[in-house]
Amino acid sequence: MSDRGVLVVTGGSRGIGAATARLAAVAGYAVLVNYAENASAAEVVANAIRADGGRAETVRGDVGTQEGVAAIFASADRMGRLAVLVNNAGVVDHPARVADMSWARLDRMFRINTLGSIACAREAVRRLSTAQGGKGGAIVNVSSAAAKLGSPDQYVDYASAKGAIDTFTVGLAKEVAAEGIRVCAVRPGIIDTEIHASGGLPDRVRDMTPGLPMRRPGTAEEVARAILWLASDEASYSTGAILDVSGARAVLP
Repeated sequence: MSDRGVLVVTGGSRGIGAATARLAAVAGYAVLVNYAENASAAEVVANAIRADGGRAETVRGDVGTQEGVAAIFASADRMGRLAVLVNNAGVVDHPARVADMSWARLDRMFRINTLGSIACAREAVRRLSTAQGGKGGAIVNVSSAAAKLGSPDQYVDYASAKGAIDTFTVGLAKEVAAEGIRVCAVRPGIIDTEIHASGGLPDRVRDMTPGLPMRRPGTAEEVARAILWLASDEASYSTGAILDVSGARAVLP
């Protein structure tokens, strides 16, 4: 197994993050699995990687706080040279119209989904930039098809937070392109993960499947494979790119 450096995946204890962590280990990265609360789920991911001969550590840290971000990158520094950041941590909430959204909900939505990703990318740039003594690397942000669709009557706040990630991806990519850092994003569509249940709609995937262009949801591994490709040297001339992994849903009018 080759040594490609350290790959940090935020929100790595479940869903897309967990799938990304496992595939990253197979690709030869030492993987830091971040979680906010569920230590046992993160350890399951890390133990599976170790059982297959890979290297993995876990770190608790809420990306929506300065202390959480600091804890993540302190652990990454102890593991070795940072090579890739996957900004995957994110939250949804129960469906609501904008007129009914509380300040607390909006604060949580943007603090974790947007500000957390920007803060983590800031720390990654400080370590990766050739202008600051780094050896370069990649940042892959996890956006959402909601950024293009708007999610009216359900998650306009979530869609807006992810729309900000799209803009951030393009801006940061241009800012650090000459410093050995590539910045891309994936925009998943309806993916069969636990996030729907956390938003109060455990049957959302099943209910939406008949109306999806491919008549099926995507899987966490399908998104993870796109993330790992964007992080790899195979995507060496791709930066500022946002890849839809939505089964054509995000391109519908």
